[in-house]
Amino acid sequence: MDHDDTNQRPPSALRWMPELWEFGRRRVRSQGRLMLLSLLVGMIAGGGAIVFFVACQMVSHSALDRVAGYRPHVPLGEPPLLKETEQVFRPWLLLMVPTLGGVLSGLLVYSLAPEAEGHGTDAAIEAYHNRQGQIRPRVPLVKIVASALTLGTGGSGGREGPIAQIGAGFGSFLGSVLRLRPAERRILMAAGMGAGVAAIFRAPLAGALFAAEVLYRSPDFESEVIIPAGLASVAAYSTFGMVFGWKPLFSLAPEVLAQLTFDNPLSLVPYSLLALFMIALAAFYVRSFYALTRFFKQLKIRPHIKPALGALASGALALALYYALARDQRVLAVLSFGYGALQDSLAMPPSGQSSVVYGLLLLVVALGKILTTGLTIGSGGSGGVFGPSMVIGGCGGGALGIALHWLWPELVPHPASFVIVGMAGFFAAAAKTPFSTLVMVSELTGNYNLLLPTLWVCALAFLLSDDRSIYSSQVASRSRSPAHQGDYVRDVLADFTVGQFVTLPQNVPVLSAADPLSVILDRFSRSPYHALPVTDSDAHLLGIVALEDIHLASRSPNIGPLVLAADLMRDDITPLRGDDRLDRALELFVENDQTDLPLVDGGTLPRVIGIVRRSDIATLYLRYVHGAAESTDYTV
Repeated sequence: MDHDDTNQRPPSALRWMPELWEFGRRRVRSQGRLMLLSLLVGMIAGGGAIVFFVACQMVSHSALDRVAGYRPHVPLGEPPLLKETEQVFRPWLLLMVPTLGGVLSGLLVYSLAPEAEGHGTDAAIEAYHNRQGQIRPRVPLVKIVASALTLGTGGSGGREGPIAQIGAGFGSFLGSVLRLRPAERRILMAAGMGAGVAAIFRAPLAGALFAAEVLYRSPDFESEVIIPAGLASVAAYSTFGMVFGWKPLFSLAPEVLAQLTFDNPLSLVPYSLLALFMIALAAFYVRSFYALTRFFKQLKIRPHIKPALGALASGALALALYYALARDQRVLAVLSFGYGALQDSLAMPPSGQSSVVYGLLLLVVALGKILTTGLTIGSGGSGGVFGPSMVIGGCGGGALGIALHWLWPELVPHPASFVIVGMAGFFAAAAKTPFSTLVMVSELTGNYNLLLPTLWVCALAFLLSDDRSIYSSQVASRSRSPAHQGDYVRDVLADFTVGQFVTLPQNVPVLSAADPLSVILDRFSRSPYHALPVTDSDAHLLGIVALEDIHLASRSPNIGPLVLAADLMRDDITPLRGDDRLDRALELFVENDQTDLPLVDGGTLPRVIGIVRRSDIATLYLRYVHGAAESTDYTV
């Protein structure tokens, strides 16, 4: 009789459980720590955004409102925190107040953290590519105060740069404190940068994409950044939203929103004209910004007072435009953030004589904002360039939208659509970030009706613009980034192990824990290595003593005779093993911050069997690339 064993088999779900458990355990072990740290970075970035937002409001209320009598318009999603007071507007103080803010900001930055000058996002990008994601802890703190002084007193800039540097700085700090690998520290730093943008603009998806996209001028993405940046952005957005609400930054009236649709493919023709206009405007923005930056750097005066000169020039330009346009306060959007000009332009009259005058005003604001931003940030003032870019692109797009609405009312039913799409197209051309900008503008307005024409304009703006970017620290592609040069070395060496290319010496120079300083110095003098292993009597590895560790002790004759190898030894070193791949060996040299590492056997208690120098592996790489590494043995 045949036995039916189907009932004896465990259900399919039970068979999968061990496999799923093992998969989950591996995933959590390899990525769980990084994901949790990303959430922490996001919460800190959100908290930093709250502090910075409040600081800007307080400085602006005290300096611009109460002293100068000027109250900038704000978006509907950003109500003022402090009670408004009736003040007499004194235009001439728009020369003095920004200048005073520039003086205080310049003294603070150049006395404590010169790298906090300018726009913080560019500094974070530079740290990612060239400094293994390392940012001094004091930089974000200086950036908060200096940027609040610069922007709150009328300097032209955006909030995203300081907030991005706050998030990036904390991510870098966590990576250094926890002794994470350089690659993980870079990821946390980039995630913090995206989280800051997500919080201050209330755009979590755009913040995550921005962190991965802004690092390169090409369509390259930093793929390993997206998920950590997404978690950090959600945490930052939630932290900021719990205090200031969940409304998008800009609000649209229902009657305007009803007209912001895409239902005619022929409307892509005027949108193509918008793309070309944004490309020209972005080229002027980038070139004028760096021309002014070079001008201020070449001035033969102390850098501490250069931000004051830039702020004074910005105030003078704003005042000149104010009187030239018959004392229309709306043109003063060229100062400070200028976001109120965008909110006003989204409710502009679609036609009529007033709309023509308003179109000219928007064009003046766009061009004036380009100059005041270059004067403020290029002189060393502290602030971001993303916020001004939104104002420039939105106002410039709105001006063109009014003209095209007069020519083709059936294809351009409302100029506000060109305000929204112009914001995205301008920054796509200026910063080479088409996709994050596309999502950013949609989240800023809470409106996805214009997603298709925005994609069209962003793609054209990116493809047809030149390679000049407002972020000078961007690199062309991953292959050009110093942060990833080791990836290409590892691709070549990944199939080889340390044991294949190491010939073990007869006698390995080692130290014992009880060796005095005189013995240590003698052993180093007779050895070509910069680090020597410390072992017990059975050659088990206890740690290493590096050459730089003995310099201080050797220069102190009073304590020199009392110092033993055990006092100078580092016991947190991860040694090399014979079966380690050479790409893993390169990582260990960086993680341990050593040029020489001990080689141990595969026993439970590792025994030292050799020493490997990083230069040996570099030489092997060069030999392999040039075809001279067929079976060459290596002596270490």
